[in-house]
Amino acid sequence: MASRGVLPQILTGRLNPRASSLLARASPFRSQPALPPSSLYYQRQTPLLRRRYATARDNNDAADQAKDTKEGVEHEDAANAAADTASKDTKSKQAVLDEASSSSASSSTTTLNDTNDWETNVNMNIDSFKQLPHANFGVNQFIPFDPEFREVLKQIPWEFRAPIRYAFAYGSGVFPQSKSSGRVPTDEELRKIHPKAPEAVKRAQDGTPKMIDFIFGVTHTQHWHSLNMKQHRDHYSALASLGSGAVSYVQDKIGAGVYFNPYVIVNGILIKYGVVQLDTLERDLTQWDTLYLAGRLHKPVKILRDDPKIRLANQINLLSALRTALLLLPPKFTEDELFATIAGISYLGDPRMSLPTENPSKVKNIVGNNMTNFRRLYLPLIETLPNVEYNDAGATERDWIWNDKSLNLVQDMDPVKRGNMVRRLPKAFRSKLYFEYQKKFAIPQLEFNKMMEESQNEDAVSFKRRQGGGFEQRIASDDPAELRKVVRKVIKQTISWPATMQSLKGPLTAGFKRTIRYLSEKMDKYHQGRDAEKAKTAASDEKPSEKSEIDSNSEKK
Repeated sequence: MASRGVLPQILTGRLNPRASSLLARASPFRSQPALPPSSLYYQRQTPLLRRRYATARDNNDAADQAKDTKEGVEHEDAANAAADTASKDTKSKQAVLDEASSSSASSSTTTLNDTNDWETNVNMNIDSFKQLPHANFGVNQFIPFDPEFREVLKQIPWEFRAPIRYAFAYGSGVFPQSKSSGRVPTDEELRKIHPKAPEAVKRAQDGTPKMIDFIFGVTHTQHWHSLNMKQHRDHYSALASLGSGAVSYVQDKIGAGVYFNPYVIVNGILIKYGVVQLDTLERDLTQWDTLYLAGRLHKPVKILRDDPKIRLANQINLLSALRTALLLLPPKFTEDELFATIAGISYLGDPRMSLPTENPSKVKNIVGNNMTNFRRLYLPLIETLPNVEYNDAGATERDWIWNDKSLNLVQDMDPVKRGNMVRRLPKAFRSKLYFEYQKKFAIPQLEFNKMMEESQNEDAVSFKRRQGGGFEQRIASDDPAELRKVVRKVIKQTISWPATMQSLKGPLTAGFKRTIRYLSEKMDKYHQGRDAEKAKTAASDEKPSEKSEIDSNSEKK
């Protein structure tokens, strides 16, 4: 990393904002003029864009602060570099392959001994981005977006003195789930949500101000909360009065290992942030033991700080989501169906979806308004799988990647290839699937144990020797309707308990007042979505009757 005089500025407690070139990078979705330092945006936002750091007055000593800050800058630089690569034009197939999970040498002829295939020899013991399988590995995870909005979001983690190693923003606050209405909110409506929202936030949220959701990945849970409670005690509920040990216990031992602080104001913006230990996040991404955060990362997010191990783990997660969706889909399907299936995985067992607290059209809205983002996320992975491909003339058109029209795909239903997909599912998830089919096929325990012996010595994420055998091929050959039923059951089993416990600990971590506010807003969204669906259904029902009336009048004439 090029020296920018970071450490002297750290020791004085401040670091100036990035050079204007970072803000001037173009989004592939619209033409963006360069922003000179004299622009109105800079004049208004310079105080906001300053990074604040801990000083020697904190219990954390100056050496640790300098180290934490240096790592924070490096992790942000990695996210910036990947986002810049993602923002470049990727019209050609070769460019897409260069961003794929495997090297461009991967194809349907790749063997399990091919060292160019990273899945064959995946190594999770990495601590540097240089150790990733290739230069552009995982760049598909970085969704290009408005550079001003990106800069505003990037400043949020810098307002926390406790060290953050990985960070992303997600949800409807950063990815609108409806088409632009053109409505301009009043100042009163805006201040009710964001007391001092920058112009970039106003534009990005398209007339409907919303709380912005973040996830922060940290190394040591209790240490992080101890530092954060000293700086931001008002972010916590009464639970914090028991100390950081109690807070970290509730985070790590109850639910999915995430601690949320909702409805807090940072830099004039209303946010909710969840804290997760990096080891917990990595395990969920690679093994799907809860699918709580892995499911959130199945959908487009805005990565603000990157981590090499998490980028590698998330690529495994995305491939697993794609393979699971293919097991749930017929031989022919559309992108809408594929991405809706992937986006719906994390909602299958979520108790909130069975209560009047979520918009019933949530998945449809997420996919419908983010087609190009989903394509950007999964296209490189689709290109490297040997059993699925685009079957649409639209995929040969110029700039088709940025066209939001849903295209057609086909998959090979050969039991051998689908058996290989089953074998490469995440270990914890796959074990549950095997157990369900052991019962379904009435396989004696001793025989089942013998079949499973070959996989006992594999590590949690290595794909070595993961070619589907007779058992996996038998699963893949099951009646498609039955297979879908069993896979959905396993997804619900995986998600239901941790998601339920995560919801139940909400009043404890957020406090009752914030929890009631959160539930009230969710219920409002549910009723709005239900009313919108009813209106749409009523409109579609009226059209045929109108047509019939016209036809009837014509016959009379």
